[in-house]
Amino acid sequence: MDMSETTTSSYSYTLTRELDAPVENVWAAWTQPDHYAQWSGAVRSSLRMDVRPGGAWQATMSAPDGSEFPLTGSYGEVVENRRLDVAMDLPDGDSTVMAMEFTDLGGQRTRITVSQSCATPEARDGSEQGSGMLLDGLAAYVPTI
Repeated sequence: MDMSETTTSSYSYTLTRELDAPVENVWAAWTQPDHYAQWSGAVRSSLRMDVRPGGAWQATMSAPDGSEFPLTGSYGEVVENRRLDVAMDLPDGDSTVMAMEFTDLGGQRTRITVSQSCATPEARDGSEQGSGMLLDGLAAYVPTI
């Protein structure tokens, strides 16, 4: 797995991973509840994913310390095996969008690029750390599909 990180502005980040799996499997891991629960820390019984532009999602996430917290949001742009924009509702009533681009590298390899803009440096740092952890889990899971 190759990985790189780029900060694009003071409150934005971009993470890139090259994964040992075909793009269809990487897409399925992000968009199908049975797969998503295997690598993301989401509680399977809590997952609702209506993966289409304007569709809603919800999940209860389980942290490494055993605590759980609910998340909700919606989908923006959805282009199968190419792009997925996921908006997450924030406690202050606003939302933030994580944009993902999927690139088929051939030879059963996929590049995923995740970018997000946040309101504060602290929010960016937390989101970047969380996204990095998600991508690490994804990278470990997708070769098993």
